[in-house]
Amino acid sequence: MRSWYFTEMPYPHLPPMDELSTMRVTLESKHFDPKIGADLYNRYLDEHMIADEAGLDLMVNEHHQTATCLDVAAPLSLAILARQTKNAQLCILGNPVANRGDPLRIAEEMAMVDCISRGRVNAGFVRGVPYEVFAANTVPSRTVERLWEGIDLIQKAWTSSGEPFNFEGQFTHRRAVNLWPRPYQTPHPPIWITGSSDLPAISRAAARGFVFATFLQPHTKVKQLFEAYRASYRLNGQPGGGGTAFMPLVYVGDTESEAEAGMKELLWYMQAKTEPQYRNPPGYAPVETNVEAFRGAFAGRTDAMRAKSLEFQKEQGVVMYGTPDQVIVQIKRFYDLVGGFDHLLMMMQAGFLDHKRTVANIHRFAKDVYPAIRGLPRTKPLEGQLAAE
Repeated sequence: MRSWYFTEMPYPHLPPMDELSTMRVTLESKHFDPKIGADLYNRYLDEHMIADEAGLDLMVNEHHQTATCLDVAAPLSLAILARQTKNAQLCILGNPVANRGDPLRIAEEMAMVDCISRGRVNAGFVRGVPYEVFAANTVPSRTVERLWEGIDLIQKAWTSSGEPFNFEGQFTHRRAVNLWPRPYQTPHPPIWITGSSDLPAISRAAARGFVFATFLQPHTKVKQLFEAYRASYRLNGQPGGGGTAFMPLVYVGDTESEAEAGMKELLWYMQAKTEPQYRNPPGYAPVETNVEAFRGAFAGRTDAMRAKSLEFQKEQGVVMYGTPDQVIVQIKRFYDLVGGFDHLLMMMQAGFLDHKRTVANIHRFAKDVYPAIRGLPRTKPLEGQLAAE
């Protein structure tokens, strides 16, 4: 099992929560102080470098018009880390293909960063969360199609080294596609995908050998998603690559009380406000999914989950905190409950969790937890699957 350090690079210096109606989309930019922002950007990049030195892999993402995530251009932060780190695998999860106008630009950026890092890039692609539809001015019902068409073009551009080719899609029309530079890795960097619990999309990702990741879901739901992925992976004859990843909030303390205090700081992320009209734009979710939601099918997830007690969230695996031995037990328990997984993506910094405590969290995990879970086997082949990697 590989373990990845992650923060959304938040900007928590806002008015009191009870004075805000939202932290996303329409939060006025007057609340952003560029001097504080400059300090935060440099601090967050330093913490990624510390995690690299401690032996963890690194993940970055991007969001827009939100105080929860200052990383508005993840390819930029990925490029900085590609040059400033030495050992870590670097995952961008991810490139919001549906919200960007030119998939070839994404292909070029990832190839360039892969070369700078000498082959350490893991290229993730995402549809984009619902509230970003408004920031990007995209059509919600077409974002899935835009995502997969963009991935098709990117993969073809990465793997075509002969004569230029034409690409005529629904959304992108390009003549003489001829990608310079090519990726360092052959045929291309590992591809990750997330952002959907839609089972056909999961099957599509598995059929292509992509890594499938899911965030902050209870173990019962994660098991369902991972089983769907593995079943499709087996059906398609294990095409190469692939795997599963899960992200909880993680805080490792020297004592239980210290760990609980650190986790309460991380929960700032879970309490982020979004006005209701931005959460589910018409056409973003299938009609069937909305019908299920009205019937209460998702009552144990997302907002409902976040309203539960800290102890309940720990039991579900959404948060993992405690002394090193306690966190080891929690990770192994979640691993067994979901049938195994391959990558632990850890949000280890959020809100006002300061530099000193963030670094302590990184070092405690790397020194006292990681050695005990690193040997957990990659997801075991299911009956009928081809030989393991």
